[in-house]
Amino acid sequence: MIEVTDKAAAELKALLEQEGKPELALRIFVAGVACSGIQYGLAFDDEQKEDDITMESNGIKLVMAKEIERGFSEGSIDFIEDENGKGFLIRNPSAGGGCGTCGGCH
Repeated sequence: MIEVTDKAAAELKALLEQEGKPELALRIFVAGVACSGIQYGLAFDDEQKEDDITMESNGIKLVMAKEIERGFSEGSIDFIEDENGKGFLIRNPSAGGGCGTCGGCH
């Protein structure tokens, strides 16, 4: 199960309200692979594909392809705000990483 934190849920609900589309789901997708492991992205989506998995956390409907769900069965989506800016943070403890090719991923 993927947890959407209270702070992330509040930000997502505010964005959905701004868009005037509270029925949209939050799609989790693979945005790339880096030295630290799989990088995930988020986007609002109004379509569900045949091979999608759906779930709900903290009032937010989540959708992702089955192949992503296998490697992202536990994790969280948080919203952070600090001196560097603000944004959503996706944590996946089963993503692995640390391929050793960049020399700084210990």
